[in-house]
Amino acid sequence: MRRNLLLLLLLLLVATAGLLTGCNRQQDDDELVTVRLSEVMRSVFYAPQYVAIELGFFEDEGIRIDLITSDGADRVMTALLTGAVDIGFSGPEATIYVYNQGRADHAVVFAQVTKRDGSFLIAREPMPNFQWDDIRGSTILPGRRGGMPFMALEYVIRGFGIEPGVDVEFDTSVAFAAMVGAFLGGTADFVTAFEPVASTIELEGRGFVVASVGEASGEIPYTAYYALGSFIEANPDIIQGFTNAIFRGQLWVQENTPERVAEVITPFFPDADPAILVSAIARYMEIDAFSSVPMMTEDSFDRLQRVMESAGELTQLAPFDRLIDNSFAERAVAELGN
Repeated sequence: MRRNLLLLLLLLLVATAGLLTGCNRQQDDDELVTVRLSEVMRSVFYAPQYVAIELGFFEDEGIRIDLITSDGADRVMTALLTGAVDIGFSGPEATIYVYNQGRADHAVVFAQVTKRDGSFLIAREPMPNFQWDDIRGSTILPGRRGGMPFMALEYVIRGFGIEPGVDVEFDTSVAFAAMVGAFLGGTADFVTAFEPVASTIELEGRGFVVASVGEASGEIPYTAYYALGSFIEANPDIIQGFTNAIFRGQLWVQENTPERVAEVITPFFPDADPAILVSAIARYMEIDAFSSVPMMTEDSFDRLQRVMESAGELTQLAPFDRLIDNSFAERAVAELGN
């Protein structure tokens, strides 16, 4: 009888402890501020972001991320301007377009994540000795006109003396999210794709990576976080905490192997072959795609605008100091950097 009573008391204590622990966890969760984040697409290219989410770097800053994948920088910016999200994540060209339209409460970039184009040119057959001149007379699915994938590819091939519409056909009739499916269905001779899609196509033997657009283009501020100026002004602590978490993700990716990074970000790519994730991350590391710090330099911003001018998508230059706020990134690096 005494033993049964002691056992009952022990079970009650365990149950009570569990309830208290659950209450404390719920209380902690309730203290987190939810930030609605729209990413331009789901890609290994954004590994630092997924690392920051999965390893709890945002939670350390009191932030819970509500992640939405919007499939296109135009859709990301639309979500931001309509108040559907708090922070956008895409090519910073979207912020230039909005600023040049004269909007008073425009988007401001506060952290950069990637510094090169992350797309790869995929052919139907192996081309082990590929030269950019090999695309002459072909048709390419390049993405949406005015988007960074389109403009970066155009910038690269013009650097090799190849003129779109004259020497090569850019088929812009296919939406960005549908390009790979169209290519696999027989449309065009080449397509550009990000990882892990590019490696998946290769593994299936349905296409072959022949070149890296980012390696050929050089450094461009390719993907960045931005929010409306009014949101940043009203929520500086949230922006700082967000930037801190992203910078920790950047540091962690720099300090770890492709195998370890793949292991951490797997929940964001549940259907991907683990070997493909490793290959994809290794490819991005090889071309030095990830920014080591979240600041955007004025030189790289000017280069971005030159790329946009070359594409015929920019009628006037936007001022760096109106669109880029490096203060949060500088503070993150000063306080968290090695």
